[in-house]
Amino acid sequence: MHRTHLREVDEVKSVVHRYFEGLYHGDVNTLKSIVCESLELKAPNLRRTLAQWLTLVATRPTPKEQGEPFDYRILSIDIEDEQAVVKLVCPLLGRVYIDYLGLLKEQGKWLIVNKMYADIG
Repeated sequence: MHRTHLREVDEVKSVVHRYFEGLYHGDVNTLKSIVCESLELKAPNLRRTLAQWLTLVATRPTPKEQGEPFDYRILSIDIEDEQAVVKLVCPLLGRVYIDYLGLLKEQGKWLIVNKMYADIG
């Protein structure tokens, strides 16, 4: 794998790890730092604006408070130039989600610009 590509993979993994930390601790400031301000969450028959999602994160119990293990996992990363798609397992508050995050690298920084997810149990 090309050295530049390895660096991009590490940078994307770093953003995703901060995403996991933000969810686990209910830290909206961490989440705000890694998402595009026009982010919209999408699931079948469900849409949430960034503001709606961050309000939900800030007001619900956190996985840490609930004693849940930190068991988030990246399943795949696909990077093409300055675009990436990451598939991950996101256990959250007694449910398990598969998240599909779309990231773009702009002004030298990777940001999550799209989030789709499926509740698998």
